[in-house]
Amino acid sequence: MAGVSKGTVDRVLHNRGNVSEKARLAVKKVLEKVDYKPNIHISAISLKRRYKIIVTTPEISIGAYWESIHNGIRHAMQEYENVKIDLQVFTYNQYDIYSCRQTFEKIAEFDMDALIIGPTFPEETIHLCKRMDEKEIPYVFVDSTIDSTSPLAFFSADHYVCGYMMAKLITSIIPSHTNIAIFQAVRTGDKSANTTILRKKGFTDFLEQNGFLNLILTIPFSVTSPEDNEMYLSRLFKTHKEVPAIVVLNSRGNYIADYIEANHIKGVKMVCMDLTAANVEALKKGQIDYLIGQEPEYQGFCAMKTLLEHLIIKEPVTKENYVQLDIITRENVAFYKHFGNIMF
Repeated sequence: MAGVSKGTVDRVLHNRGNVSEKARLAVKKVLEKVDYKPNIHISAISLKRRYKIIVTTPEISIGAYWESIHNGIRHAMQEYENVKIDLQVFTYNQYDIYSCRQTFEKIAEFDMDALIIGPTFPEETIHLCKRMDEKEIPYVFVDSTIDSTSPLAFFSADHYVCGYMMAKLITSIIPSHTNIAIFQAVRTGDKSANTTILRKKGFTDFLEQNGFLNLILTIPFSVTSPEDNEMYLSRLFKTHKEVPAIVVLNSRGNYIADYIEANHIKGVKMVCMDLTAANVEALKKGQIDYLIGQEPEYQGFCAMKTLLEHLIIKEPVTKENYVQLDIITRENVAFYKHFGNIMF
């Protein structure tokens, strides 16, 4: 159809050069006309090579947010089972900057074909990405993206918008001029997560832009030392007799919900992040009013799929990929599913 040899078509498809501009344009025109899609499975078999891909994210626990991202990554590998992949996973404690730093330094020394990064701390991530750039190793972000880096792509919620939405939701269900307690996780190294910084900015911007004068109480809570939470929470409710609103900026809203239930505290409205198993249970009980979902399984799936298509068939990549944000209540949570069609 293009009036050129098979060899010329092959060179155009695989970007091998030695093709005149006229021939290249003729082939491209036919490819568009027939809506050509490369078969990644056949390409992988024909290349007969093995790809080493490393994944580094915060630690995984059953029913939690990061498990969902890893489920998506595994699902993509099942979809492309003919591709030979050596996958290595390195996790770190997202509440400890030194754990992240040590893990990233170890990864930077390895040889690999590509890297998937679930970033938490910006400076540590930038340092790792510079090493990848020096080695010309492509990397993809999941969960968030970091300024001053050059990822092949990222798959993430817009965390500023998350915070903005959380403010809009909580102010719609509480009386005006009342206290709002924002819970942030305590992290060793005294650094906030990138996502938390962006969400808090979106939250406060909404209040300022819409003239809300609510008193904002920033409250710490600990995932690594949960015994400290009793102190933080009891201090909050003793100091402020009426705390009608609570916002949790990460996926651990169930920690606060459990305390409220155990201490028989009534009338508190809560907006939290993520459809973790524990958060969904609290939502069903009415302890959490709204959850914001950010499609973690989809993020993981697309990150791995994008890397494989880039490595094998040099498929063009869209760099910025923001996932949809879902507002989930106890009334609609039954319609949401994990990857693999496991119903909550």
